[in-house]
Amino acid sequence: MSEHFLQVPEWSWNHPVEYEPTYVHQWVKSLHKMEQPPDLILYGAPISRSSISVSGASLYPSEFRRMWKGFATYNLDENVDLSKFQVADAGDVAMHTTDILLSHQRIQKTTAYLATHYPTTRTCMIGGDHSTTACAVRGIKEVFDGEKIGILQLDTHLDVRDPKELGPANGTPIRQLIDGNIVKGENVINIGLHGYYNAKPLINYANEHSIQMVTLKQARKLGLIETIKGALKQLSEKVDRIYVTVDMDVLDISVAPGVPASTPGGMSAIELFDSLLEIGKHPSVQHIDFVCLDPSRDSAVSETVKIGVYAWLQFITGCINQIRI
Repeated sequence: MSEHFLQVPEWSWNHPVEYEPTYVHQWVKSLHKMEQPPDLILYGAPISRSSISVSGASLYPSEFRRMWKGFATYNLDENVDLSKFQVADAGDVAMHTTDILLSHQRIQKTTAYLATHYPTTRTCMIGGDHSTTACAVRGIKEVFDGEKIGILQLDTHLDVRDPKELGPANGTPIRQLIDGNIVKGENVINIGLHGYYNAKPLINYANEHSIQMVTLKQARKLGLIETIKGALKQLSEKVDRIYVTVDMDVLDISVAPGVPASTPGGMSAIELFDSLLEIGKHPSVQHIDFVCLDPSRDSAVSETVKIGVYAWLQFITGCINQIRI
């Protein structure tokens, strides 16, 4: 596997030759400047033409990077300095202007390229809409074909709509992976479902394929962190690697206006942050994505983009805590 479609991101920061990285924009380096394999590789998949609802999620990878300057590399709550954890930015997958299928193929091939050349490095994809998840997981499966992949999904929706009706849209990635025999339904756990946002036929499909549906109400009753721990433990006992997908519509609409399919009754920002801290601690989690955040819908203070960056940093803090343990 040698082909990839990575290009320099639309937005990047210029670094001085010598510096002590105290802010995120000083800390993250370009992948081509890394002499050793990094601890985590970041790459963008800026596509949203495949979104069912009108979305500018393709803008998120760029706005995500712009926001780095406002975040220090020190996590005061956890007393953790992130700067020794090596994070490399591989850039963005070049999207075709109009051809969605071709763009999806490029995401798959690029993910496979990264997994081939950096087999022990965690990967983090910044979407883009949720259709990108199916592409990334297929790329990982290409490289680790003999391994079982489990999915922990933080989402308000099941995302099992029929691609025969919609095409490979953002409401279909989990079904694509199950119908394509990439993952088994029993190895998919969705935490965050609530309310009136999944039609009965979709629930029927989930039940038929043994997808584990954990409503937000159930998770809160048990304890959200205990629920996350239980899901990770269960998956790690059945699969070889865990892919975590974070659809930002899992957040409550009151804290996340910059999400196309945001709903009332979702997670608070703190609940998401605490969940990702726990997820980062687990050694079986080798891949993660953050999808469906539309900066064009955000307010003037960019609270949703800021939540997205904070959530990503919480995951990294969890990874470092895992190493320290």
